[in-house]
Amino acid sequence: MHVLSLFLLGLVFVSSVTDVCVGQQRVAFTNVQQAGEDYRIQGEYRGFVRFSGLLKSRAGLHVVAGGQGRFTATLLPGGLTGEGWVEPKKFDLAGANDQAGVTTLKGDLFTVHVQSGTASVFNAEGQKCGRLQRVIRQSVTMGMAPPAQATVLFAGKETDKLQGARLTSDGLLMEGVLTSDLVRDFRLHLEFRTPFMPNSTGQSRGNSGVYIQQRYEIQVLDSFGLAGLHNECGGVYRQQAPSMNMALPPLVWQTYDIYFRAARFSDKGEKTENARITVYHNGVAIHTNYELSSKTGAGKPEGPESMPILLQNHSDPVRFRNFWLVHLPLQSESDPR
Repeated sequence: MHVLSLFLLGLVFVSSVTDVCVGQQRVAFTNVQQAGEDYRIQGEYRGFVRFSGLLKSRAGLHVVAGGQGRFTATLLPGGLTGEGWVEPKKFDLAGANDQAGVTTLKGDLFTVHVQSGTASVFNAEGQKCGRLQRVIRQSVTMGMAPPAQATVLFAGKETDKLQGARLTSDGLLMEGVLTSDLVRDFRLHLEFRTPFMPNSTGQSRGNSGVYIQQRYEIQVLDSFGLAGLHNECGGVYRQQAPSMNMALPPLVWQTYDIYFRAARFSDKGEKTENARITVYHNGVAIHTNYELSSKTGAGKPEGPESMPILLQNHSDPVRFRNFWLVHLPLQSESDPR
């Protein structure tokens, strides 16, 4: 894994008003304060667990809300993703809240009790073998300032370099926007936040995408705790899965840092080189100089002309901020760091 840096985190919209989830009604919370108790249980936990023998080792725990007090979870030997866990070693768990305020998650070899931000781990014999604390991680590229040569597309107020821009009342960029700039080779920084949609699953949970040249999609999705497939967060849609699922929980700000080298075409309009892309998700390289064999999904056909970047509107309230890019000279390859 090539690492820029490791970490040191009918649809009813719920933000400034309070809505009540009835049954499995599809809801989207965009506000931590109103996301409910399940959100305060969901998340990442870090600590130590004795998996075998006498010594405890670093461990991570992903707890994912499934609606109505139900949860799935994954216990990760070695630590959280990007902090020591090595695929495929993991332990799957599932469970629910009880009336005493404890969330019990059970698997074949371990049981975890979660209460007040602490996860206590017990082995198959019922002996306590670990303890983890809930943490909120933040990308090391969060808040990265644009260099002098950058084109600032959105910094919290002005939207003159965007088409179709809409802002929330608290100054965040909404989904469904095109850049006025047409792009070929570039470096991009973008911060995004997926909503908390506990009653939804898969592609219906915080879906958007960064459509480069409106041709190639890097998926945006609430993929926290999932397998990390090509159609999940960080995936080159329908082409290539991320090398690691670095998705943080919903309502936690995340970063994409993207280096793109456009496809090359001859004077006759024939493609001579595929486009290439390097993507850092929350500071970790999940694609390194990956060769895009064709457009992705519903992307526009490949061609020699420059095209804008689209932040896809997939009807879910994904939010964006600190959006800037640097146009790179065409005679040089994009920085593959």
